[in-house]
Amino acid sequence: MTKAIKLLTALPPPQRERMMALAREVSFPEDARIFESGDRADRFWVIRSGAVSLTQQVTPLQQITVASLGAGDLLGWSWLFPPYEWDFGAEAFSPVRAYEFDAGSVLTLCEDDPRLGIVLVRSVAEILAHRLETTRGRLMDHYALHGRGAL
Repeated sequence: MTKAIKLLTALPPPQRERMMALAREVSFPEDARIFESGDRADRFWVIRSGAVSLTQQVTPLQQITVASLGAGDLLGWSWLFPPYEWDFGAEAFSPVRAYEFDAGSVLTLCEDDPRLGIVLVRSVAEILAHRLETTRGRLMDHYALHGRGAL
C-alpha cells in the first residue's frame, strides 16, 4: 500500500501560504454529520485534530465506514469534479478541528497561480489513488466477512 500524502505539506511553501490565506478554522463535535452523499460539494477541509469517518450507504439500513481520516488528511475532493456532489458521507468520530476552504476561492487561486493548481491537482490525485486502494481493501474485507466474497 502506498503512503498517504498530506495535502498542505505537499504544497511548496509559497503556494501553501497562498492557500492558507483562504483557510477558515472550524470545528465539529463528536458524532456531527459533516456532509452527506449526494449533497452539493462546494468546500473541503484539512483536518487539524480529531478523526472523521467516511461512510458509504450499502443498503437503506446499513452504512459502512470506508475510510478513517485524521490530522493532516484532506476531507472532501468532490468539489473538483462535476457534478460537484459528495460521493460519501462524513461524520466526526471525535471532536474535530479543521481548516475549511471554499472551493470557488481555491479554484480562482489555482487559475491565478497555475503552479499551485498543478501541484494541488496532482496531490489530490495521489490522495484519491491511496483512498481508492484503501477503500477497495475495506470493501473486500467487508464482503468476505459477510460471506459475499466467494464467486
